Parts: sequence; structure tokens; C-alpha cells
Amino acid sequence: MPDYAFPNDAFIGASDGAQPAPATFRFVNIYARLPERFFARLDPTPVATPQLVCLNDALAVELGLDPQRLASAEGVLELAGTRVPDGAEPLAMAYAGHQFGNFVPQLGDGRALLLGEVIDRAGERRDIQLKGAGPTPFSRRGDGRAALGPALREFIVSEAMAALGIPTTRSLAVVATGETIMRERPLPGAVLTRVARSHVRVGTFQYFAVRRDTEGLRVLADHVIARHYPQAAEAGAAIQPYRVLLDAVIARTARLIADWQSVGFIHGVMNTDNMSVAGETIDYGPCAFMDSFHPGTVFSSIDAGGRYAYGNQPQIAHWNMARLAEAMLPLLDPDPSVSVAVANEALARFAELFQTAWDDAFRRKLGLATPQEGDRALAHDLLTCMAAQEADFTLTFRRLCDVRPEDVGPEDAPGPQARPEPPEASLRHLFADPACLDSWLQAWGRRLAAEDTAPADRRRSMRAANPAFIARNHRVEASLAAAEAGDRGPLDELLSVLRRPFDDQPDRERYAAPPRPEEVVRATYCGT
Repeated sequence: MPDYAFPNDAFIGASDGAQPAPATFRFVNIYARLPERFFARLDPTPVATPQLVCLNDALAVELGLDPQRLASAEGVLELAGTRVPDGAEPLAMAYAGHQFGNFVPQLGDGRALLLGEVIDRAGERRDIQLKGAGPTPFSRRGDGRAALGPALREFIVSEAMAALGIPTTRSLAVVATGETIMRERPLPGAVLTRVARSHVRVGTFQYFAVRRDTEGLRVLADHVIARHYPQAAEAGAAIQPYRVLLDAVIARTARLIADWQSVGFIHGVMNTDNMSVAGETIDYGPCAFMDSFHPGTVFSSIDAGGRYAYGNQPQIAHWNMARLAEAMLPLLDPDPSVSVAVANEALARFAELFQTAWDDAFRRKLGLATPQEGDRALAHDLLTCMAAQEADFTLTFRRLCDVRPEDVGPEDAPGPQARPEPPEASLRHLFADPACLDSWLQAWGRRLAAEDTAPADRRRSMRAANPAFIARNHRVEASLAAAEAGDRGPLDELLSVLRRPFDDQPDRERYAAPPRPEEVVRATYCGT
């Protein structure tokens, strides 16, 4: 059975009366044991005619689940929310958040329900959540439903990020509901089963802080420490664990954003309610990977001011961490002036942590094994050249892997020599005027001369840091359009390609190609 299965069975109805099957999920729930003010308990809203669209078999096995059981009639009813799985304790989590800089004191899960947690094969606790499971007390007049296109988009992009090695929530399944939901136009409905290390957000801390519920803050922080940062519980003084927790969340977030920057990923809606304290990418809405590089790139249709542009993501993440620290002030010290000083000391480390992670990531992308002064400037010089020439981000770095320093000509030469390459495979072909690239290649060649790495080893390490395949927007949109029309073939193939982003796939080179002018996607949508 392939990792991603696309069943062709007919619509699935009620159970046929066979003997009860073993439980689909083996829940071991702890968030549901927290005080009742942390959430609202309710069951998912049943759907009309659930049909399994795609199932992530590999993830199911990783979670200790049976893919065949998940794909069965009973399993699909549970993935759709029509039947509550044994052991589940469905709840909508409460949280607040800054949305585009504006604080909203109550948000919460308006269309998602946490079913519970399972322990995966590695012994890690993982949340199982249904997204599009119906209205909740936090829906704010919304219908609580999800459309098929955005559900599949999250499935595609989250799985692409996982294959790239970037911390992320995962997608277990998408089920079509057989219902039509109204957005700008009528759309087919769906339910996404999302898997996460946690659904606690920066906004969850803000929810209790704005209510001056210090005890709630403490319970939440203790839960996060016990689940994600047990090292904080080993700190000395009674107050100290919360400083250790803050430091740890800041460090994970800094590394995560550096990971995003290294692959040209733009989240699109970095509100504090969309920032996980577990350091995972979460809430894939108007997200996208860049084609042509420019730090001001924005795709989100609702980000008119460019607040969440690619180049702004590090600063926004820092700002979000400041909001987390602000919410945690009562836990950091009883003296407000001391707690502010402690918080600012923790926040002051973000820039260094991010820059170190960014330097490491781009040093790997450039094939540099040993840090040297000037490496950051070398990377920035290439990015500046790429932005000026609108060079493709992913292909520039991938094709750089095959350039050998000895092929780079003298300062006044037009560029790499001795190895003629077809235009479509040439690094220089990506630049309308490659003069700045030629100059940069000279500097890069001199820097590589200081390395002891064998050329074959350098090429191998660079290829492990520079993917050939990303979830390009035009490919994603084409596969979604086909799936909505009933053709799952393009979606199946795209997912297969994205599972091996660092491998050469000669028969699928079209998935590595940038969009033609008429294929360029300039805006993405959140789907709510």
C-alpha cells in the first residue's frame, strides 16, 4: 500500500452491522484533565456522506495506528467527526491572540476539535484534531466547517515541510463531507485530521493573562513544561522553571523561523494565535513557497500591508515572543519590575539565536563546513543579486550544488567555464543579467578554497541542504483544482514527488520548474 492512499470506494454510510472493530485510536488524554475554563467540551457535528479523499499511511504507522482500519467505513466516520472514536474527549481549546497586531481577547477553536492524544511509536505524545468539525462556542458566527481545497492545501504543504525536515504539524487524512459550504462561492466541504505535538499557542497564554488568571497561567505553563520542556522542571528555584520555559520557546521559535527562511517559506498569517509554543509550524492558511526571490514577497490576500512578508518573519516572530513574555510576567517574578527585566533579558537572546541558526542554515546551503568571518555577508550578497535579478530561490541554490570552483573563470570572465550546460539546467540562465552572479561566484570560489572538504562530499552535503522540489504554488493549485473536479491523480503524484525533495527525480523535473508567466500564483487565501 502506498504512503498516500486515494481510495476509489463509493460514499460511506453507516456501519453495516458487523462485529465491532478494535479502537481506531488509543487515546491517553491529559489536556482534557485541565480545568474546564481551558476549553469547551462538545462533539463534532456529523456530516452528510463522508468519503475518504486521502490518507497518510506512513504517518498512521508512525502513530501506531492501522491504516486499513482508518480507511474502513467506521474509520472514515470517525475521521469525519460523524462518529466519536472510543476514548476521545472532544474539546475546543480557548485562546486569545494578536491578529495583524490587533489584540482579540477571545478567539479559540472556532472550527476544530481536539479529540485527544495518542502515544506514537517513538513514545512521543501527539494531538489528534479534527479541523472543520462544526461550530463551537468560539466560532464567532462562523459555520465551523472547512473547504476541501484549503484542507488539501494544508495536507500538501505540511507534508512537504515534514519531508524538508522542518518542524511542523502533520496531516493524517482528508475526508470530503458531501456537503456544500459557502465562502466567496459554494465549495465542497471537508474535514482534515491534523496531528501536532501540541495545539497550545502563544495566544493560549494571552487568554489567561488578559483575564488576570494567574493560576490558569501557572497550570498552563506547568502543562507545557511537563509535556514539552521537562528540563525546565529540573531548574533550581521555584520561579526559575518559567524562565527556562520562556528561554526554550524562544530558542525553538528562532530556529524554526531560520528553517523557514532557508527554504523560502512564507507562513502568511503569523498571528500570535498561530504560533505554537512547541516550536512547530502550525495553521497553514495563505502559506506559500517563493518562486522568484525577493524579501518583500507576500502571498496572503489579507496581508495588504505586507506585515508578514518573507523578510519580516524574523522580526514578527520576535514580536510574538515578546507577547508571550508579556503574558508570562506574573510567573517570572512577584516583583513586576524584576519580571520585566527577566523577560527582556530572555527576549534579548532571540536575535542572536535566530542569526546563529540562519548562519548555520545558509552556510550549509553554500557548502561551507567551517564558520569564518564574512560567511554571512557572502550569503547576503548572493540573496541581493537574486532579488535584483528575480532569480528563482530554490533552483538557484540547487544548481549551485553542481558548480565547481575550478570551473569559475577569472574576475573578468563571463562566469563558469569549461562545462557547457543546456540553458534550462544552467545556474546563470536563472539570472537575466548574470554579472552580479559572476562576481559572486568568484568570491564563493575563493571562500571554498579555504575548506578541506572534498568536492564530492561538498556536493553531497549541499544537495542535502538545497531541495530540488518544493510545493510550488502553481502545482499545488493545479492539483487542488483537479481533486475538486474528482481527479486525484495530480494530487497523488505531487505528494509522491514532495516526499523526496532532495532526490533527483528525472522523470518529474516539471515539478522543479518555476511557473510560466500565465501560471504564476500571486495571492493565496486562508480558507476560513
